[in-house]
Amino acid sequence: MIFKRKLYDEMLRWKNERQGKTALLIEGARRVGKSTLVEDFAKKEYKSYILIDFSNASKQVSALFEDMMDLDFFFINLQNAYGVQLIKRESVIIFDEVQFQPLARQAIKHLVKDGRYDYIETGSLISIRKNIKDILLPSEEHAVTLHPMDLEEFYWATGRTTVADQLRQAFSMQRPMGDAVHRKWMRELRLYMLVGGMPQAVETYINYNNLQAVDEVKREILDLYINDFRRIDNTGRASKLFAAIPSQLNNNASRYQVGSVIDNQTSERVTEVVSDLEDSKTVVMAYRVNNPNVGMGMFQDFSHYKMFMADTGLFVTLAFRDKTYTENIIYQKLLSDKLEANLGYVYENLVAQMLHTAGNNLYYYTFRTDKGNYNYEIDFILSRGNKLVPLEVKSSGYKSHKSLDEFCEKFSSRVGNRYLIYTKDYQKDEAIICLPVYMTSFL
Repeated sequence: MIFKRKLYDEMLRWKNERQGKTALLIEGARRVGKSTLVEDFAKKEYKSYILIDFSNASKQVSALFEDMMDLDFFFINLQNAYGVQLIKRESVIIFDEVQFQPLARQAIKHLVKDGRYDYIETGSLISIRKNIKDILLPSEEHAVTLHPMDLEEFYWATGRTTVADQLRQAFSMQRPMGDAVHRKWMRELRLYMLVGGMPQAVETYINYNNLQAVDEVKREILDLYINDFRRIDNTGRASKLFAAIPSQLNNNASRYQVGSVIDNQTSERVTEVVSDLEDSKTVVMAYRVNNPNVGMGMFQDFSHYKMFMADTGLFVTLAFRDKTYTENIIYQKLLSDKLEANLGYVYENLVAQMLHTAGNNLYYYTFRTDKGNYNYEIDFILSRGNKLVPLEVKSSGYKSHKSLDEFCEKFSSRVGNRYLIYTKDYQKDEAIICLPVYMTSFL
């Protein structure tokens, strides 16, 4: 299936505005739909295209990138190898899985300067140092990221084409929607949490309407990721850190406890491994800030972080991976919100994913007040204008929000809107806006 993706519009702006002055580099986790999106774009927006998949390209094609001195020779051989006629300024050449041929990425500098055609690169684990250490990275790239399908894209894919607009309108109105509407939207959100945004999982759900079949697809994707991590880090640390994300969030600690996952290791010792995980686009990092203020990147503590998964559907499967398959009864209870388990950590991952996909870098803050030794934590802090926007995530009740209260008192001059993101309908609790979790993307 070809799904509607928001990145398509950004790709079209690149084509129309850059006019071949830069290549487009699309990064993203494996199986996130990069190749499908790019080929669909090429078919619709160009008169012809060549797609070179470097994961299975012939030796003859790969060898063309070893000598870029004669571009006429290069283009003639490329057209002959693929049986495609390239048309000046009306064709695009796609370098798919370009991490497998670093020389192709290096060649972008010369190809863009030549100016005959457009170029789109796609890759997974594309920034891993061992794949690029011997090449000159081109400056003629416009880099974008394709994330797993967000909630709105999921609605489009499943035929609920007007729901996202209704949610956006409801958010702007800032008033309760009523029990019936809220229950419907929460059920739709839980379905998204279970299926996730990986196109293959979404397609399986649409075709079979069976969550166990969806779970099997997600397990295959997780196996693929873990095998990738073992290849880039043969010590096994990367795969262990990835697999432990649900248990780490469930522990409700103020940071990722590396020592509880890998013996005799600390955050400082696994910095490079964590960087590789972040580059893979399979995880989302939230860093603690030492001084919450506008420009939080200047105050982030790289040794204190939380790690979330970029797709909550994969997160759910990983969390329940203690059995050979996730029985449909578990999915049905999760869907109906009747599973007897504290699912706060699942909603926290969902909020992290939604905020990150909407373009936010993630930060959090922990502190003690002058009144005692109790530790407080603000789950996420956004920056809007010259003000901070603190967010506290709750999976159930909302009457207790001590951390949010103490933070707003401590930094009263810096705080703008403050939100409690939870599973109930919209309401206000004095200065705190209690926001249904399905509206998170609009913050």
